[in-house]
Amino acid sequence: MEFRMLKSFLVVAREENITRAANFLHITQPSLSRQMMQLEAELGVKLFHRSKHSIVLTEEGRLLKRRAQEITALTDKTEKELSQVSELVAGEIALGCGETQNIQALTRLMAEFQKQYPEVTFDIYTAVADDVKERMDAGILDLGLLLEPVEISSYHFLRMPYKERWCLLMRRDSPLAKKAEITPQDLAGQRLIITKRQSVKNELENWLGEVYDSIQVAATSNLSYYNRSLMVEAGLGVATCHEFANVGQGLCLRPLAPEIVNGSVLIWKKAQVFSPAVTKFIEFLKYAL
Repeated sequence: MEFRMLKSFLVVAREENITRAANFLHITQPSLSRQMMQLEAELGVKLFHRSKHSIVLTEEGRLLKRRAQEITALTDKTEKELSQVSELVAGEIALGCGETQNIQALTRLMAEFQKQYPEVTFDIYTAVADDVKERMDAGILDLGLLLEPVEISSYHFLRMPYKERWCLLMRRDSPLAKKAEITPQDLAGQRLIITKRQSVKNELENWLGEVYDSIQVAATSNLSYYNRSLMVEAGLGVATCHEFANVGQGLCLRPLAPEIVNGSVLIWKKAQVFSPAVTKFIEFLKYAL
């Protein structure tokens, strides 16, 4: 019993008319009639009650129809799965991220992934966690690299390897530069440049305790160590930030004490249907991390 003959049988069963079925299949009516009689002969059963203008399935015909539908559906599914396995992994992966040392780890993994799948490209959007999550929820971004604290109950996540230590960025001629570390009391009455993100502001407020009411917020900034450095260099104030390597010549960093350390997470939406490229990348990251 040929698969082609089963598909023809299903068309005849659906149309209940040999002429219409032959027209749909683009073959002649006598050729289709011979195929159906050959199928009945092979199976040794009568599949149709034939009349002048229509045909009706017998009990055996109805059973074959059910089985033929199952066979063709399984065949179609198998063909699609095989084509997906062999098809080229290509396309764009959209990533949102904040300013974090973990971008170094992520970019190394991106480079390794591209060696395996050179047709994949990455589109990077840099923003604070709230903006990244909003774009992920809208389907604009596939994954997000976020600095904690952050609410991620709606997402799958992988924890990144590096921890971020909070520091104070200041000019080298600042009296605070003589200190090995900065305590909350050292910041009493200081002009501070701080993050705009509320959850991080709350963390800073808790660390400062009673001193918080005495500080002056000179400016807020959502991102960009470079812009923050320019503000500090210009004498606008001192800035809280995470430790980073490329500090300007006239500037320096001092760690906060007691220490504040944050982790980073790589997230993607739960119950989300992704492209083959994104799915492969997530599998790759799970293994690597």
